[in-house]
Amino acid sequence: MNATDRRLGERVMRRLDELALDTDEPGRITRLFLSPAHARAMDRVQRWMEEAGLNAHRDPIGNVVGRLACTNEAAMTFILGSHIDSVRDAGRYDGCFGVLAAIEVVEDIRRGGARLPFAIEVVAFGDEEGVRFPTTLSGSRALAGTFSRASLSARDPKGVSLGEALRSFGCDTGAIASVARSPHDVCGYLEAHIEQGPVLEVENLALGVVTAISGCSRLKVVVSGEAGHAGTVPMSRRKDAMAGAAEMILAVERQARGSADVVATVGVIDALPGAINVIPAQAHFSIDLRAPTDASRHRAVAAIEGELHSIASERQLGLAVTPNYDAAAIDCDAKLVAALSQALERQGHRPFALPSGAGHDAMAMASLCPVVMLFVRCKGGISHNPAEAITVEDAGAVIRVIRDFLLHYEVPSSKAIAHRMAAR
Repeated sequence: MNATDRRLGERVMRRLDELALDTDEPGRITRLFLSPAHARAMDRVQRWMEEAGLNAHRDPIGNVVGRLACTNEAAMTFILGSHIDSVRDAGRYDGCFGVLAAIEVVEDIRRGGARLPFAIEVVAFGDEEGVRFPTTLSGSRALAGTFSRASLSARDPKGVSLGEALRSFGCDTGAIASVARSPHDVCGYLEAHIEQGPVLEVENLALGVVTAISGCSRLKVVVSGEAGHAGTVPMSRRKDAMAGAAEMILAVERQARGSADVVATVGVIDALPGAINVIPAQAHFSIDLRAPTDASRHRAVAAIEGELHSIASERQLGLAVTPNYDAAAIDCDAKLVAALSQALERQGHRPFALPSGAGHDAMAMASLCPVVMLFVRCKGGISHNPAEAITVEDAGAVIRVIRDFLLHYEVPSSKAIAHRMAAR
C-alpha cells in the first residue's frame, strides 16, 4: 500500500475512534436511534461531510445526507451509505465504517480534481439496528419511498413512540414523505460494511463483493401454562411454560441445523411470574430466522411452527406465534457486482463473491435502485461486539476500490435501470 492509501485508511480509523466517543453508555459503545449520542454523532458526521466538500443536512427521518453536485443539474445521483446507530455494547466498525469510508472516497475524488458525470450523495442512516423501536431501516425505507407512517406509532420500552421521539429530536414527521427519491434520479447504491462473518479471513482476502442479502423472519412466541408452587406440584402434573419453551428452543435449533442455508436464533427469553419458587405460568421468546432465498426461509418457518404446536399440544400448553418482522431476500444488481469486481481486480485484489447473512440498509434501497455491497474482512468474523476489528490497510483498500469503481462507473439510462429493476 502506498503512503496516500495508508493516510486515507488511517484517517478513517482515527475518525472511527472519535465517533466511538458518542455513546449513551460511558465505557461502552451504545448509540440508539434519536438518542443524545445519536445527535452528537450526527453533528460530527455532518461536520466531516462539510469538510470533505459535501453540502450536508439532516433530513426529517433522522439521516445525515451530504451531496456533491454534478455540473450537469439533470445528472443522476449515485448514493454511498450505511448507518451510524449501534446495538448495545457494540464495536466501532459496524455501519460507521461504511459512512466514514464513503466520506473519504468523495473527498479524495474531489481533491484529485476528477469530474464525474453524476452527483454523489453520502447518507448516514440513523435506524438500521432496530434496537430502540420495534422497527428497522426507517431511514433507508424513507429514501426508497417505502416508509410506512404506521411505524410512527411504534413505541420504545419507555413508551415513547417513534413519532414523538422524532419530533422531540427536531424532525418534522409531516415531511418524511419528502425524503423519498425518484427511481428516475438515482442510478445506484453502494454500501461498504465489515463482513460480520469469517469467510474473507478464512480465504485470506481483504475484500469481497456481496451478491445477495438473506431474508429475515422474526417471530414472537408466547407459551402459556399454569403457575404452581415449586415444591408441591408433582412433575407429572405440571404445565410448566418455561420447560415447554426450552424444548421449543431446541426444536428451533434442530430445524436450522437440518438445513444447509438456514440460520435461526433465540435471542430473548423471559418467564412469568419470574419467581424462583413458582412454576412459570408463561414464557416469551423470540425467533430470528434467516436464509438467502425466501423459499427456504418460508419452509423453515412453517416447519418450526409445526414443531412448536406439536410440543405445546403434548405438554398441554397454550401457544401463540406472532410474526413481527419480515424482510425478503434481495439479489445485488448483477452489473454493479461485475463492475465492483472489476474495480477489485484493477486494484490488485482477487475478485471474490459471497452472500450476506446480515440485514443492511441496502435491502431497503433495493426497492429504489440497483444496489451492491463491498465487504471488508473483520478479525475472527466478530461483530456486534466490542472486539470488532479491521486493519488500516484493509480500510485503505476499501477507499481505493470504491474510488476506482466510481471513476469507471458508466451511468445507464433511467430506462435501462427500470428494465434491470423489473427483471429482478
